[in-house]
Amino acid sequence: MTPTGPPADGDPTRILARLERFGMKLGLDRMRRLLSALGDPHVATPAVLVAGTNGKGSTAALLASILGEAGYRVGLYTSPHLERPEERIRLGDRDVGSGTLGRALVRVVGAAESRLGGPPTYFEAMTAAAFLILAEEAMDVAVLEVGLGGRLDATNVVEPILSLITDLSVEHRQQLGDSLTSIAREKAGILRGGRPSLSAACRAEVRRALTVEAARVGARLRFLEDEVRCASWRPQTLGAAVELAVVTPRRLHRLTLPLVGEHQVRNAALAVRAAELMAGTGWDRVDAEAIRRGVRRVRWPGRFEIRTTPSGSILLDAAHNPAAVAALVDELDGRRLHFELLFGVLDDKEVERMLPALASRAVHVTLTRPAGSRGRSPRSLLPLLPPATRVSVVEEPAVALESALGRRPDLLVVTGSIYLVGAVRGAADWH
Repeated sequence: MTPTGPPADGDPTRILARLERFGMKLGLDRMRRLLSALGDPHVATPAVLVAGTNGKGSTAALLASILGEAGYRVGLYTSPHLERPEERIRLGDRDVGSGTLGRALVRVVGAAESRLGGPPTYFEAMTAAAFLILAEEAMDVAVLEVGLGGRLDATNVVEPILSLITDLSVEHRQQLGDSLTSIAREKAGILRGGRPSLSAACRAEVRRALTVEAARVGARLRFLEDEVRCASWRPQTLGAAVELAVVTPRRLHRLTLPLVGEHQVRNAALAVRAAELMAGTGWDRVDAEAIRRGVRRVRWPGRFEIRTTPSGSILLDAAHNPAAVAALVDELDGRRLHFELLFGVLDDKEVERMLPALASRAVHVTLTRPAGSRGRSPRSLLPLLPPATRVSVVEEPAVALESALGRRPDLLVVTGSIYLVGAVRGAADWH
């Protein structure tokens, strides 16, 4: 075993921790060579790719749930995780086992050392392990969330039977460019000639860029807003499911959605129409009843998730960019909620467009640092707070949570980073 190889015990968390220092490497050549050394497991399972800025994980989870209710064996691959890396690979309604993931990662790291002359990145390793596991489990179909961008993302080695692109906003400028047009071109890299694709993009410049790229490769691109109409009813009870009506070219769907927020209604509509498109291309077990059950039973924690502790209620929302925070603010304003804020963010986020809107509505703000090397110093956030904000700075998330709950707020909103939300989910004393 080389010094960079995985621990002999195959513990996923330990293996992945050793790979984090190798950073991120966009591009498909390394991934293709790695998968070739593993026997090309990515070609074994028909796959749907889901790219976008916000909502791609929710959309992927919704579509996987629908396909599962239709009776298919469905694998779901998403990132990042909330608490454990095993959450990233879901087989039906269960997360992959630690032993299964560990064994796959040992194989992947060994193949990378041999074929690439060095270790894979964290995301390369997880993605290759996902392909191995999905193939070994003989899943009927896989729904894969793109990690970053699309064109050069490690998931894009597959030949998707369907490509989905959620709405877009400016993100990851260094890797994807400074304009919506450049970002749209990168996301459009998941489109394939002769294959169906669907996008929830609504801005004119994004639609134009996607249309140009679809025409260039010969993809059959549709836009959600051209085909689907939605109506929804915001529940009065915090955390209650949303009732919605989705009108597609095929029928009217009356649905109950446990994911809260107008943005989640749009994600559900995208998943519903995607399921219909799959039904029209041979996946004929997907019917209206499977769609209804799949939407109602979807599980996607950490997104406007309400949990209760002995000290009060906590709202967990993994909003980590301006668009996601705007959606959270809209929900909070719509219910006129009286809340305190526990906020932490990574150092590459546009926090100046995130924190002020939340802090101005909170009765007290606790700033903390998400775990990991990318967590931003909470003290550096102080200049972004509105004047007269009541604020505490607590570096350690678990201690920050205890401090915030010690004031017994009516509601504590935890947001800013999925890593913070995951830490709180693991640390709180839930009822």
